[in-house]
Amino acid sequence: MKKVDEIYYKARKILLAPSDHKAIRGKVEKRMAEEKKHREDLDAHGPEFVVLLRPHTVWEKMNVTMSCIVQGAPSPTVTWFKDGIPIKPPDAPGKYTIENKIGLQTLEISRCSPLDSGRYSALASNTHGEAWSYATILVNKYQGSDAGDSICLDSARPEPDVDILDGFAVSFPKEGGSLTLSCCFSTPLNGQSGEVIWLHDGALLKESPLVKIATSAHDTRLTLTHVYKEDEGLYTVCLFTPTGCKEHSGYVFVRDAAAAEPGAAGSPLDVECRDVDRDYVLVAWKPPSADGGSAVIGYLIDRREVGTEEWVQCNHIPEKTCKFPALGLCENHTYQFRVRAVNAAGISRASRVSEPVTVTDRTAASRIMRIWTDRGEIVVTKDELEGDVRVPFPPTQLRVTEVGQTFAALGWNEPDPRGREPLTYCVEKSVVGSESWQQASMGITVSCPRFAVTELDKGKVYTFRVKSVNKYGISQPSAPSQGIPFGQIPAAPCCPRNVVPVRDSRTSVELLWEGPEDENELIGFYIYACQVGTNNWEICNNKPVNTNRFTVHGLSPRKEYVFRVKSVSPAGLSDYSVESTPIIVDNSISLPSAPYGLTLLSSGKREMVIAWNKPKFPMGPDILGYYLDCCDAAVAEWHEVNIKPITARVYKMGNLTEGRFYEFRVFAMNWAGVGPSSAVSDQFKCEQWTTPEPGPPFHLECTEVRNSSLHLHWQPPIYTGKDEVTGYLLELCETEGGEWRAINEKPTPSTHLRVSPLDEGKTYIFRVCALNSAGAGVPSLPSDPVCALTRPGTTEMGTGVDEDGNVFLVFQCPEVTDTSEFIWSKDEQDIATPERVRVETAGDVCKLILVDPGDADLGMYSVQVTGTDGLSSSHTLTNEELQKLKELSHRKKHPVIGVKSDWAVELLDKGSVRLWLQVESLSPAAHLQLIFNQKELSSNPTHRINFDRASGLVEIIIQNFTEADQGSYTAQLQDGKATGQFTLVLINDKFRALLSECDFQRNEWRRKQGPYFEKYLSWVVTDDCETLLTCKVTNTRCQTQVTWSKDGQPLTQPTYDPNTGTSALVIPQITKIDEGVYKVVVSDERGEDTSVLKILDQVFDDILREICTIAGSTASDLKMQPTAEGIKIYSSLKYNMDYMKKSWALNNKTLESQDRRRIGSDNHEVWLQIFNPTEADKGKYTLEMFVGKLTHKRELNLSQKVFDEVIAEYQRLKQAAFAEKNRAKVAKGLPDVVNVIENKALYLSCTVSGDPSPEVCWLKNDKEVAASDNCQVTVDKTSVTFSIQKVTSQDSGRYTLLVKNKHGSESAVITVGVYKCGEEATNQ
Repeated sequence: MKKVDEIYYKARKILLAPSDHKAIRGKVEKRMAEEKKHREDLDAHGPEFVVLLRPHTVWEKMNVTMSCIVQGAPSPTVTWFKDGIPIKPPDAPGKYTIENKIGLQTLEISRCSPLDSGRYSALASNTHGEAWSYATILVNKYQGSDAGDSICLDSARPEPDVDILDGFAVSFPKEGGSLTLSCCFSTPLNGQSGEVIWLHDGALLKESPLVKIATSAHDTRLTLTHVYKEDEGLYTVCLFTPTGCKEHSGYVFVRDAAAAEPGAAGSPLDVECRDVDRDYVLVAWKPPSADGGSAVIGYLIDRREVGTEEWVQCNHIPEKTCKFPALGLCENHTYQFRVRAVNAAGISRASRVSEPVTVTDRTAASRIMRIWTDRGEIVVTKDELEGDVRVPFPPTQLRVTEVGQTFAALGWNEPDPRGREPLTYCVEKSVVGSESWQQASMGITVSCPRFAVTELDKGKVYTFRVKSVNKYGISQPSAPSQGIPFGQIPAAPCCPRNVVPVRDSRTSVELLWEGPEDENELIGFYIYACQVGTNNWEICNNKPVNTNRFTVHGLSPRKEYVFRVKSVSPAGLSDYSVESTPIIVDNSISLPSAPYGLTLLSSGKREMVIAWNKPKFPMGPDILGYYLDCCDAAVAEWHEVNIKPITARVYKMGNLTEGRFYEFRVFAMNWAGVGPSSAVSDQFKCEQWTTPEPGPPFHLECTEVRNSSLHLHWQPPIYTGKDEVTGYLLELCETEGGEWRAINEKPTPSTHLRVSPLDEGKTYIFRVCALNSAGAGVPSLPSDPVCALTRPGTTEMGTGVDEDGNVFLVFQCPEVTDTSEFIWSKDEQDIATPERVRVETAGDVCKLILVDPGDADLGMYSVQVTGTDGLSSSHTLTNEELQKLKELSHRKKHPVIGVKSDWAVELLDKGSVRLWLQVESLSPAAHLQLIFNQKELSSNPTHRINFDRASGLVEIIIQNFTEADQGSYTAQLQDGKATGQFTLVLINDKFRALLSECDFQRNEWRRKQGPYFEKYLSWVVTDDCETLLTCKVTNTRCQTQVTWSKDGQPLTQPTYDPNTGTSALVIPQITKIDEGVYKVVVSDERGEDTSVLKILDQVFDDILREICTIAGSTASDLKMQPTAEGIKIYSSLKYNMDYMKKSWALNNKTLESQDRRRIGSDNHEVWLQIFNPTEADKGKYTLEMFVGKLTHKRELNLSQKVFDEVIAEYQRLKQAAFAEKNRAKVAKGLPDVVNVIENKALYLSCTVSGDPSPEVCWLKNDKEVAASDNCQVTVDKTSVTFSIQKVTSQDSGRYTLLVKNKHGSESAVITVGVYKCGEEATNQ
């Protein structure tokens, strides 16, 4: 090999020099073959012990199991040795049992003796090597220890063995939920006592985000945080202990989650990726078991890149088969896939996401060769040795790998040699029989030797070929593939046949069937169950089972079921198989397990009394008897004690030899035969017992196990000591290795005791000691471990009274079997007076009927159901409860018709009256008799009687209720033995009120035959303080008229809307004038109706009060306004009326109107005027407006600062008023326009005022007019005159009179027009 390496090293150096490429290539291929074989050798490895053997220390006559787990490739063979000598089971039949359970190697040694002590070893070997594991076994005697001579072992007492208790049961989680499986240990684990692993369908489970495993000293738990269909299967917990491997298994059935759409199919499962290449992945999955009621027509495949949340749909046409090629992937990218099923109802929920897969060139590794030399590592690629390949060679071995509904998947080998240049491929297709080839990979770059061809025509036969492409050109086409017909959907598998159900347990059935023949791609089977008579088929498994046998769990006990099976393949599901024969779910009949707990109850000189416990399994068939064997320890020969079976579990055996040691064993027998023997008892010495203390009690049993209590029973000891037993002391222990503690401080005289409180979920064992005057005797054997937990579905005993009046106690047991019996007892004793009770059993319900209930029947009643793993219940019947039951019994035997609703009265249309009574439902034979005033009343046109027996309704319809209908009405009912009498009295005030209401209803009916008021006339005050009178009429026509009047005088202001029937009158500001009687009449040819509203007295006051209430609420805050006279304080409101009283106050002192302070108001303001304000006017002003008891209050604080500002403004306004009063003014007299005839005189005169007297000036066209002979201006105190003796056209213009003094000025403008005689005067 070293020489070859050197040759390759030299070849690498001269690679570019001319050489014989063919020879070099041959050597490289040979080297690559060697490398391939080397890699295969690396994958294979010698044996390796994952779990080593452990040492064991056991007592003699116990069984011991040694176990280990070994791995290797190929699978190693394990050989067992003792002290270096191979163990051969055939040489010692029944002594050794060697098994291989999926890598778990076990060696079981039965009934160990001291000779079995020694060094044991396991040799694992395959073609790659060997591995050893060693451990020792020490077998101790009960008296001292005696190990074998071959090895010296420590004889210390062995640690308590650990076992699995309270294992998980069959589970039915829902898809998408969570699940926790747990097991408890009999004793706490420590570093040496045990190791725990979990398996799913035989595969080791490891921690992951979806799988959590937690193991403590007391229990182990497996949690599936998110349950998928793939999680369905058999889960096993393995506990490796020094005595062997303890296992517990339970099946987990995953139910479908709610459909994404109503009627949609279930989600597919087991999505996996195959044939991964550069841009290609073949996705495969398994079809769902539930189709939602319509067949699955195909599947949609989605993909996403790892690290993103976006899913991309790969196909738009649903693919019928369970395979699909995903194309167009990016090399070296990682993808995940999921699948959804499609049927007529819609699309299902998505499957579980596949494991991530990275698309890479799968041939890249095979093209690289690594060579190790003394000079280092040499890497040679195949491309470097192939030379300069220009135009590529064609691909080889073209084949069609998969054919689906929408695709045909192709595969081929690369051309050899391939060349150094990157290579792609061109795929072509052709219909067989034609000479034309079409490119099938148009627009798609095919970079790997796999491709899926789509867009093929159904019904045609296609063949394919491939060309290699590089930068230098295109190769010749490959050899064409075989012709394949496209469009032929692969046929679904054949259905299974010969489906046979077999009883398994109370809630399960084992199903067997034969699968279809010649089905190469068969995935498994789906099972469906239906309770007979329901036609409701339920899915039993959501993950295909790949065997022809399956146990269906979760069935209802004692119900009849039929089953059918479907085959599963990538093409889909088969049709249903033929239904199985019906089967009733119940326990199977099998041999009983071994009795156990053999104990010595008493011993004499030549006799012994032996007792034992009944077998634990099966619980269904009755034990017909027992066979007892005896062995003299000195002789070591077994012989039968009894020929006929013993029905009791206590046996007194005589003819023994005093002083000898004896061993015993017991066999149980039922209808299936004789079961295995019990473990051999301890060696008991036959001698006379003389101890003064009593012997051990026996047959401890726990019944009525609940979360916090249980009932413990036992049998008194056979050997009582020197005198009678006076009581019993009880002890409990939480686990077998725990400490015993007392339950009762004072001895209990009875042989039963209710033990409480207990911790829910904890496991206990119990034992009992008998007491007499000498003290406590030997304790009993410990009871079986019992977990303080109420079994799901447990029911309690109840009491009741049946329809015949019988008092009974009842117990329902859903788990009852064909052979089960209900065993009743009273006060823990068989019922001493069976003539006082009667037992009736129907299905899973049993009644204990008390024939003549009395004080003798008081006490505690118990019931046990055989064949149900101890289902039981008890009930204490007290005197108080018995009296209530007897009262109920009396009512049942002498029944009275119960009333649901006593007599009631209803008013109907047109003033009719309905008298009705309702009692409990009556039979069709019920009879009614109605009595009115001591006379029988029968149905007639005026008094119609209805009697509905089914609803218990009795009614009398009186069409015209009058004085003659006053009196008493009595209904007498009889239904079988039940009777009832019910009376209604209608007299005096009750009758008068009813009659008055009838008359009113009758009149109302007449009124509503024509137009009538739906809402009578009423008033309302609006937000604007207007009074609105409205009414509404209905049942109107076009001819209907609505007229208003007040005090008999017609009104024309009201409005009427025929569309809504509303009529209204608005009174803007109501006053005393508006008081009166308002009347509205609606009428047409059918009749009329009237509505009257009296707005008088109290009503008028109410309107005013409402107006004032609204107006007062709208009052603004007090405001302040300086004036020339002083200060005005006021509040604005929408409407002010004298009806609303007002009060002003200053600093909480009422103000009255006076000379300096005047109070006033108008329609929209309330004010206080202060003249000549002074400092005394400062303070807080309050305005109170009273409307009945309602007060509206407004306030204003006139502080010093504000007062000063107001006074300043007041002074300013006062001065401005004075100036305004005394300034120069033109008071009156001057016109705006004057027209004068030419040569006539113009005379203008006016009055002026002002203090001091104003100066007067006349202007013409804004120029002062000078006085002349023709134009004169005269001022006489307050009179001013302007005259022109003879006007001319030049005197036309705008004249202005300007007056002024020190307080101000004012002007008046006059336009003067001059026209000639004969002309028409015009206004300028």
